[in-house]
This record gives sequence, C-alpha cells and structure tokens, in this order.
Amino acid sequence: MNYILNRENEIYYECGWSSDNALFLKLGDYKYVITDGRYTLEAKEEADAEVIEDRDLVKKARELILKHKIKKIVLDPINWNYEDYNRLSKVCNIKPEKYFSHKKRMIKTEEELEIIKKAVKKGAKAFEKFAKHIEVGNDEYELSYRFKESLTKRGRRELSFEPIVAINENAAKPHAKVSSKKLKNNDLLLLDAGIKYKRYCSDRTRTINIGKNISMGKYQKFKDKKIQKIYDIVLKAQLEAIKSIKVGMEICELDKIAREIITKAGYGKYFVHSLGHGVGLDIHEWPYVNSKNRIKIQEGMVFTIEPGIYIPGEFGVRIEDMVMITLDGKVEVLSEQ
Repeated sequence: MNYILNRENEIYYECGWSSDNALFLKLGDYKYVITDGRYTLEAKEEADAEVIEDRDLVKKARELILKHKIKKIVLDPINWNYEDYNRLSKVCNIKPEKYFSHKKRMIKTEEELEIIKKAVKKGAKAFEKFAKHIEVGNDEYELSYRFKESLTKRGRRELSFEPIVAINENAAKPHAKVSSKKLKNNDLLLLDAGIKYKRYCSDRTRTINIGKNISMGKYQKFKDKKIQKIYDIVLKAQLEAIKSIKVGMEICELDKIAREIITKAGYGKYFVHSLGHGVGLDIHEWPYVNSKNRIKIQEGMVFTIEPGIYIPGEFGVRIEDMVMITLDGKVEVLSEQ
C-alpha cells in the first residue's frame, strides 16, 4: 500500500522520528521522510527511512511519487489543507481514508503495551505525590501549578494534555478551566491528567473528598449526601462497564451498560459525553467508546472507561481508568486503586 502522512505522531509511528515540519511516504518497499534543514541531521540519526531535505515538502513528495510511478496513494483528508491535497492529486489518484493512521495504531504491539503500562504507573505515582501538596486555602491556579510540578517531575517529562483541576461547581464542566476558586474542607476536587513516557500517553481522573486524609483511591467518602449518592452511581457504572469487557463484544455495549446504570438512577441527562476513548501516541485515538461504535473489542486495544455526572451550578463527578486488552485476551485495569 502507498500512503503519505503529515502528522507528527503518525510519522513517528512509522519510522521512529518526527518533527513539526515533515512528511512520510511509503511507496511500495520504500520509506521516505522529507523535512527541512533544521531537522535533517537529527532525522538521519533517528529515522528508519531515507531522509530527504527540502524546503517545499509537497513538491519533493510529488517528485518521489512520479519517480516511483505511483498511480494511487492513500491519505487522511482530515489532516490536509486544500492546497496541498490539490497539488498531490495532480500527480496521482488520491484514495482518501479518514483516520487511516488511527486505524493502523488501534491494536498495540507488545512493546507499546509495556510502554503504556509504564506511562500509567508513572502518572498514578504523580497523583499520589500531589496528594501530599494539596492544601486548603489554595485556589485552582495554585493547585494546578503544584499538580503539574508533580506530573512533570518539575519539567522533566511532558504532559498528555493540560490537566483539569476543578472544585465543586467548576467540576460540573467536563473540561473545566482553572479559576480563582479556593479549596475548603469537605470540598469536592476533580483531577484529570496524564503524562507521556516514550511519547505514549496516560490518562486518569479522580474525584476526591478534601478531608483530614486525602486519598486518590476510587472509594471516596463525602460529607455531602447528594455528592456521595452521585459518586456511588458513577463508580458503579464504571465498575460494571469494566467488569463486562470481553474480547469480541461490540464496544458500544460498554457505553450502553454504563449509561443505563446512570439513566436508571435518574441522572441520564447529566452524563454528557461518551464513555471513553483509545489512548496511545495521541491522547484521543481509536477505538472511541461511544454508543455508535460497533467495532469489536480485540487483543491489543487500550482505552479509557470514564463515566461522569455533572450537575450544573453544583458539582461534577468523573472516575477514569485506562483498560488494556492483553495479547492473550485478558482485561487489565491500569492503576485502578
């Protein structure tokens, strides 16, 4: 198959190197990386492909396509602008395939699974370390700063995404931005974050009670009875969905299982997102765990299970863990404690 890629993680997956200005081409048995002079030396040292230097990446790609007499090439139309797409279409037939690289990367290798396990373990340790630095009176800005210090080991590693740190009513926004709201005793604090290890992401959410002994565990006790009730519903939905995972089942069934528990409890309209998503080189990738995805669960998949209930103006609860389907078909929940 002949294909061309222009996204960093997609290129890295193919040849072990990437930059913010590069193209990767697979033309028959040949692999090429095209980049500019800023990255040539690094690419030649690291890329498992022939490296070609050029300022006009698409022009050089066109030349290679013509040189190899390629009649048809696959690309993901979502990732290309009209001008570059049009330039490529003038030298060969384009076969557009949405999410081409994501589909290829959906089933992880044994090596990838081991890297992801380490990423999750390191991320979970950062949550535990941060628990010791949570102080009543800090606002979300300060808490976020301290959280990122723990996650990145003071800048020594990358974040999977900008962490979410939300107190009480701010936690009712699934992707809340930090505010000047200050933390008090018996508050609810929602934390959603992950780190990268060897470029692979981790992702975890905990909703915790701020009391004498702060825990990052999934079994939380809240003074407020309504918060406790909703927390227990979300936890039940998450545990039941995880318990139900089986190789060969349609992934949409997991969303249905969790959503029915929340709906029967009377909070269906407050579960406003899908149940989960794949995680790998990208923080959001295939398979997406939603009500429409009929892809069957397979060995080598990694995805999140993260139900939530969000009560506007009051609070939100989300509990998230990453789940791995091992190559021998076992279901492994990563850092679930």
